[in-house]
Amino acid sequence: MANGPMDRRSFGGQPDRPNGHSPDQRTEYTGRYVVLLDPSNQESGLNALRSTADIASVERVRGTETANIAELLERPDVSVHFEELGAAVVEVRPDQRHALVTTAEADPSIIAAEPERMVYAMPITAPTQAPTEFFPAYRSDEEVVARHSRAEMAVAQGPAWDEKTWTWGLQAIRANLSHLTGRGVKVAVLDTGVDTDHPDLVGCLEETMSFVLGESVEDSNGHGTHCIGTVAGPKNPQQQPRYGVACDARILAGKVLSNRGTGTDGQILAGMAWAIARGARVISMSLGAPVRKNELFPQTYEILAKRAFERGTVIVAAAGNDSNRPQDIDPVSRPANCPSILAVGALDKAIAPAFFSNGGINGQGGEVNIAAPGWDIRSAAPGGGYQEMKGTSMATPHVAGVLALLAEANPNATAAQLKAALLSSAYPLTQPVRDVGSGLLQAP
Repeated sequence: MANGPMDRRSFGGQPDRPNGHSPDQRTEYTGRYVVLLDPSNQESGLNALRSTADIASVERVRGTETANIAELLERPDVSVHFEELGAAVVEVRPDQRHALVTTAEADPSIIAAEPERMVYAMPITAPTQAPTEFFPAYRSDEEVVARHSRAEMAVAQGPAWDEKTWTWGLQAIRANLSHLTGRGVKVAVLDTGVDTDHPDLVGCLEETMSFVLGESVEDSNGHGTHCIGTVAGPKNPQQQPRYGVACDARILAGKVLSNRGTGTDGQILAGMAWAIARGARVISMSLGAPVRKNELFPQTYEILAKRAFERGTVIVAAAGNDSNRPQDIDPVSRPANCPSILAVGALDKAIAPAFFSNGGINGQGGEVNIAAPGWDIRSAAPGGGYQEMKGTSMATPHVAGVLALLAEANPNATAAQLKAALLSSAYPLTQPVRDVGSGLLQAP
């Protein structure tokens, strides 16, 4: 997920669009801005931007109004206002960007204004259906072996887990010992969609929605289907072993990344608004973009995560896969680097940080909060089958599933209480907090 050089970024002229329209899949910026507004005075902020920065006409969207969001987010003549979140994705001409930022600094009804960025799926082993060139963070198994000795790889495999009945990941987090199932708890998985016909998953899908123009929620990538399977795969899958943490959770499958595994901040925000409006107790995001060392967390995501938190929703996100341990540890990716979003690191079968898992080397918000299995994780695949994948993407839905179990056990708990219960129950590990946070995820 390394950023391209500055002269390759589309921070000028017509904003590049995701979903194959951009000439360079490594483009970091879209040309638009994400603007956070004072929830009690939103119109004042928008009026200020209209008068001083000549932003494109504003279309208001509420969380329950999702029919044409994907189209609106692709139109260069429209700014999209997510009224319930108090946020807007603003179209502004390049010569007016300075005026927009200056207005945001001066107007008290505008809390933040940040350039919209591209966001990516975070697998290490990409699904066979997806071309590898569309994954900035992609590392093939052959590349892994080339950089790491076979002895190191053997160590990462850890003990000989018996996976006839339960995956090693569910055993590691003790989900196989829990009587809880996540019954009735809504978990939103914002990703590349889902195979709606997968026999293991049809029973857990509460609602689906695509925020990607021209693509249905159907997942030809595989990343989203895999993550949803880890959250809520069934008690008795078509083929053993069991791989789902919370078999009775209700899934809100939001397609915010294209089949190529790319999306924008605006699509993520649309998915968040949709999920919160539908009562999601947990939002799972196995996606992100890399940050530089000492880079601050994005204020827009942080404030939106706080607003979600106040409404009872916990957000978890992948810490990122940019590291090459032990010599190179990269910082936690955005938006996982926000203080109010739980950042999930990946563990291998030896219950040690996976070589690719990013670490808490940046300041406030850049910590890894908890660690979960992220190595050779078996879950559902498009077409009704199964596949194994590696990545912090695979660790994140384990955490989302455990939060669903906690929410079932404590239906009146606040988001703060769910988060506290999750972190306090983690099994302490000997590795640095920088790499594993509170420790190994544990099911109640």
